[in-house]
Amino acid sequence: MVKKLERKCTMMQESTTAWKIACDQARTDIDGAIQNLLGKMRLEEKVNQMSGDWGLIPGIVKLLRRYCDPPVPAGECKRLSIPPIRFVDGPRGIVAGRSTCFPVPMCRGATWDLELERRIGVAMGLEARANGANYFGGVCINLLRHPAWGRAQETYGEDPFLLGRMGSALTRGVQSTGIMACAKHFALNSIENSRFKVNVQASERVLREIYLPHFKACVDTGVASIMGAYNKFRAHHCCQSAYLLRDILKNEWKFDGFVISDFLLGVRNAEKAIRAGLDIEMPVRWRMRPRKLLRLIKRGTITLDLVEKACTRIIRKKLEFLNGDGKPRNRGGFNSPAVTDSSIIACQAHVALAREAAVKGMVLLENRKNFLPLNKGGEVGTIGMFGKLSNAENIGDHGSSQVHPPHVVTPLQGIRAACREKNIEVVHDGSGKVRKAQQRAREVDACIIVVGCSHKQEGENLLTHGGDRHAIALDRRDEELIDTIAAENEKTIVVLQGGGSFLTNPWSDMVQGLIMAWYGGMEGGNALAALLLGDANFSGRLPCTFYEQASDMPYFSSKDKTMIYGRYHGYTLLDKEQKRAKYPFGHGGSYTNHVYSDLELDDVIPKARVDGRIATIMINVENKGTMLAEDVVQVYLGKRNRVVDRPEKLLCGFQRVTVEPGEAKRVCIDVHSKAAARYDPSNGGWIVDPGDYQLLVGPSSATEKLLGKNITLE
Repeated sequence: MVKKLERKCTMMQESTTAWKIACDQARTDIDGAIQNLLGKMRLEEKVNQMSGDWGLIPGIVKLLRRYCDPPVPAGECKRLSIPPIRFVDGPRGIVAGRSTCFPVPMCRGATWDLELERRIGVAMGLEARANGANYFGGVCINLLRHPAWGRAQETYGEDPFLLGRMGSALTRGVQSTGIMACAKHFALNSIENSRFKVNVQASERVLREIYLPHFKACVDTGVASIMGAYNKFRAHHCCQSAYLLRDILKNEWKFDGFVISDFLLGVRNAEKAIRAGLDIEMPVRWRMRPRKLLRLIKRGTITLDLVEKACTRIIRKKLEFLNGDGKPRNRGGFNSPAVTDSSIIACQAHVALAREAAVKGMVLLENRKNFLPLNKGGEVGTIGMFGKLSNAENIGDHGSSQVHPPHVVTPLQGIRAACREKNIEVVHDGSGKVRKAQQRAREVDACIIVVGCSHKQEGENLLTHGGDRHAIALDRRDEELIDTIAAENEKTIVVLQGGGSFLTNPWSDMVQGLIMAWYGGMEGGNALAALLLGDANFSGRLPCTFYEQASDMPYFSSKDKTMIYGRYHGYTLLDKEQKRAKYPFGHGGSYTNHVYSDLELDDVIPKARVDGRIATIMINVENKGTMLAEDVVQVYLGKRNRVVDRPEKLLCGFQRVTVEPGEAKRVCIDVHSKAAARYDPSNGGWIVDPGDYQLLVGPSSATEKLLGKNITLE
């Protein structure tokens, strides 16, 4: 009897230390640690890894009470002390507690600043840790194919190359803090209202060349996890698409992380999802609940091998990222109490980082007669601020990406505070009433009108608000307000807030200044004030196209049951149809003038191969103005004498550069041969067609502003 009791106590002790033993072994032999831990797990404990820990009804109640606060757990095994993943969402900050609200990704995409995005990732990772999470679901890299998409604000723009670089930078930053990152929504997820049912069709080349490269970039960066999308692809829900999850992601790309479903309605059929390669149903126990999986195994409809493979992926990432105590590993020197306790949340440094991102992301679209900045020459003594958004805490969607910061600086608050120091009076009329605004406009030296969208017009579809945009133009009342004020006061500036581009004709020709401020985060008002008053210089560049008219855009419908995604949208579509953008992809003004010259190609390797480098671009960027400025040097590659259908040019490199007044800086950018490659469905691989190509360098995608060099690949 005593021996039995001793043996039972020993087994209990071994069970409670199993996770710690596995963590210690994983430092030198992670594969062995995984197999040893799996060998100790019971079957019911293995299937328990494959769904959220909350029951269906209790879980939904918790999510409705406050989404991701506390973080959503999945896969805890108490007997063996295996910790759960603890999911918290993004992407403009941690959606738990009173976290820092950064500008939305579209604004951060407009910075074209990879190092800044990495630093934001670090801040988000630290705040995730302080909120009790170990898993961040905020690397949103779906491609913006049309500005009507309601969740445009959550991604970085319309170009796969830019998306991949920015998403990878955020991933590196987040994971350097020991937090697992999740890239989403895989794949072809670019419509909101019909996301649960729309069947997206795309050719193999379109899929591989347009809608997957940015996910591949994040996989190559080492992202821990991928979230499947709600929509269908070729008649299969993405979370049940064996072609996307198993054939491409896991087999072809060699992705060794785990795949989760989008929340609640991502999985429709457990058997199909598991066979396709889905590892975890989030956020609750529902269609892949443990008891159901045990029944499916008993019936033979899913195999034990599929369960073992899913568990292997999940346990691998837990061992890579979590310590023996279940807390995130020290992967980047971030384990000291000073950066892991709650004091790091919305701390002074993170708030300053949010402001920096807003300053660098806001885009100067128009500055006629160099009217801006407002404080030059002392000509402006009074400013009138108008529009219903002028004093609104308008920081974006109220769905799953909603952040609850400790404060939000509105445009009015930021400009009033800055003008107070410069003895400029600010009067405000946020009523939106035209006649009242008309009178005020006559009485001030300059007018600022803040208009655009809010969570009511775009965002996650919450039935009562959000969803896809009904119109790309401004509301009729906003346009009337602009027309009236601009007619009374020629010194009128319009500030646009929103997640994507707008149609600005014809009213944009009537105003002196036009700024795209996006959803600028908790410090957006201070950032806007610094830019308008000249305390900072504009350096944002558009990550999406502003079209001249709606007929120039690709087809979009929130109601069609089937959508065909083609090769062309944004700047590639306008290039193909030889049309001009109102404000092209990559465009952005400044308070200085940059001149590009002396374009050269160095270290040329003219080989028609997929892997390798073609050449190094070298170009001079000179600041002809009197103010410190940052510019974004953009490189595009195009195939000349095209036989196979492909865009006229595609972004293949960029670099943000700081240039002092009067300084000329030599900028070098490597161009890799993958930029010249296309997918060949006939052999299931990538090829580079021999022949003549053109490398184009300049400040935007507008062809007339680009300098070019020809190169022949053999």
